[in-house]
Amino acid sequence: MIDTLPKITVVTPNFNQGAFIERTILSVLQQNYSNLEYIVIDGGSTDNSVEVIKKYENDLHYWVSESDNGMYHALNKGFDKSTGAIMCWINSDDILVEGSLAYVASVFQKGNKLQWLQGYPTVINEEDQVIYQRDPVASPLHFLTYEFEKDYSFIQQESTFWSRALWEKAGGKLDEQYALAADFDLWMRFFQHEKLFCTRKQLGAFRKREGQKSAAIDVYIEEARRSVQEHSEKLRWEFSKGQLKGYRWIYSLWKSFYISWIKDS
Repeated sequence: MIDTLPKITVVTPNFNQGAFIERTILSVLQQNYSNLEYIVIDGGSTDNSVEVIKKYENDLHYWVSESDNGMYHALNKGFDKSTGAIMCWINSDDILVEGSLAYVASVFQKGNKLQWLQGYPTVINEEDQVIYQRDPVASPLHFLTYEFEKDYSFIQQESTFWSRALWEKAGGKLDEQYALAADFDLWMRFFQHEKLFCTRKQLGAFRKREGQKSAAIDVYIEEARRSVQEHSEKLRWEFSKGQLKGYRWIYSLWKSFYISWIKDS
């Protein structure tokens, strides 16, 4: 029997996250999405991660545990093994929300020119409790004018899904020159091809915990600035942050109308 649902690829990179990876894996598998392609790339963990992964290996499309060059190298390895029409990744300490894959599939199938989608940005703690939510950011202008530096507002990777067609248009890989902000750089490349759509549904959640790399916000900001500088000319904007001084009310008004919301959210 041919599955009429679009195949969704989910990739999870992992290194020594044995305390959380089972919750991540279950958050994906318990979606009970019939056309799931789930890939786990472990970087040669020395904790109990591999034991946990093996527990679910029959439900995985592919997994491997071997030394790599970091998270984004692991993700590129995973996506190279993938074939899904819709793609995302979920880190091994984060989670997908129940029903998110079915919802994403339904939205992409509507054919409303949507090529990438962001859910409602959500942060959880180590006990899976929601500790923070905010409206999504969807405007390239927000990044090209460095507004993200004020309140650290970004596109939440854990809640973002995209089409394989867009992935291939944007180069088909994450840029491994970025230690932390390769996701940000991917979004800058996506913006060169398609508008970002948003939903008020919670699709995934970022886990705030002790010792995580993303706590190095200064490094992330520095890399994000570098990505903006690299892609601003390609996005064909004829302004800079300095040129917009004195016109913040125009920016605020424009931004408020820019977000493309999914109608059923």
